[in-house]
Amino acid sequence: MAKLAVNVDHVATLREARRAIEPDPVIAAALAEISGAEGIVVHLRADERHIKKRDLRLLRQTVKTSLNLEMAVSSEMINIALDVKPDIATLVPESREEVTTEGGLDVVGQIDIVAQAAKRLQKGGILVSLFIDPEPDQIKAAKEKIGADMVEIHTGIYCDAKGKKRKQELKRLLEAIDAAYSLGLIVKAGHGLNYFNIQPLVGIKEIYEFSIGHSIVARAVLVGIERAVKEMVEIIQE
Repeated sequence: MAKLAVNVDHVATLREARRAIEPDPVIAAALAEISGAEGIVVHLRADERHIKKRDLRLLRQTVKTSLNLEMAVSSEMINIALDVKPDIATLVPESREEVTTEGGLDVVGQIDIVAQAAKRLQKGGILVSLFIDPEPDQIKAAKEKIGADMVEIHTGIYCDAKGKKRKQELKRLLEAIDAAYSLGLIVKAGHGLNYFNIQPLVGIKEIYEFSIGHSIVARAVLVGIERAVKEMVEIIQE
């Protein structure tokens, strides 16, 4: 049965809208765990636009399940990860202008730099995940060239698609998940998933974990984070 990891970045985004001290993503993470989340995800960007180093350090001290740090492939972020020691480091592409991560990491196009980063992180006792598009060459490179422990398949294109296009993207997504699982990679799925578009992916045994942030935080604004997390956990476990 797949697990739910909750990304609390958007709690920090709300805090930073007023440059205030609340809502606190550290408290949100604790409530998410109490409500059934089996992992907490944060993306520390170089400009600290939402999650701060302070948040990351406190989360490392308080998260009881699994802490997943999404990060750019940079020496600065690798050093931070090696210092803080999250359970998982997910390497993602990063652009200063983007509102959210816009696509998967191009592993094939930068084998050497990604492999070096992965090796340093793994040597430091951190599991390495790569956030990649559902493309066979990227999946194969993640396993054979990088030696990643896991991959997170980018579900955003599927989530944004409509009608026949969505069916095509779902097929591509399922094929990618199966390919990654067949290579021995732990398979996660995330980006753009909500309480409705997740339905076709629920029950797929190859998916180890769903990583979901925005839709849960958006619902939490209306009904509270405990209820929002519990509702998503129930959908996944059904």
